[in-house]
Amino acid sequence: MARRVGLTTERLTLAGAELADEVGFDQVTVSALARRFDVKVASLYSHVKSSHDLKTRIALLALEELADRAAAALAGRAGKDALAAFANVYRDYAREHPGRYAAAQLRLAPETAAASAGVRHARMTRAILRGYDLTEPDQTHAVRMLGSVFHGYVSLELGGGFSHSAPDSQETWSRMLDALDALLRNWPAPPTTPTTPTG
Repeated sequence: MARRVGLTTERLTLAGAELADEVGFDQVTVSALARRFDVKVASLYSHVKSSHDLKTRIALLALEELADRAAAALAGRAGKDALAAFANVYRDYAREHPGRYAAAQLRLAPETAAASAGVRHARMTRAILRGYDLTEPDQTHAVRMLGSVFHGYVSLELGGGFSHSAPDSQETWSRMLDALDALLRNWPAPPTTPTTPTG
């Protein structure tokens, strides 16, 4: 068991993140964390308010780690190189830290979200899209599309959805990024509203 000496909110959050990677984010509770440190549950409530508070802190940690990785990966890159680097950060992080990745999807209170590293994620995504000359509202449409595609693919892959058929999942991932790049470079024009004939 982990040593109980020097418990802090930060140490408990990190231990909770490690626990999430081991047993799944849904299984993380203050009680489970207390067992990990071989202490009574009550002794942790001076550091975390509740299991929801603990999960929120893990989510914020995961968002921060992801943002730091993405920022480093995007440095000096643009266009397809930036798109692929950004996508690979999410996929690699999810593979290395499945519990943390799940935590990063936690729905946060608006004020918590506004102060989180999630804002950095949005800015980086929009910076990539500006390299494709997308402006509003198409930029927002594209942000939503990329988030949906990346998260959907990663979630299916983590669940073993692509494990039993050819071609290899890595080949599909690469082709998908090629397709997204082509789509972003040839973004469809908005539909025109037909005019109603008069007279």
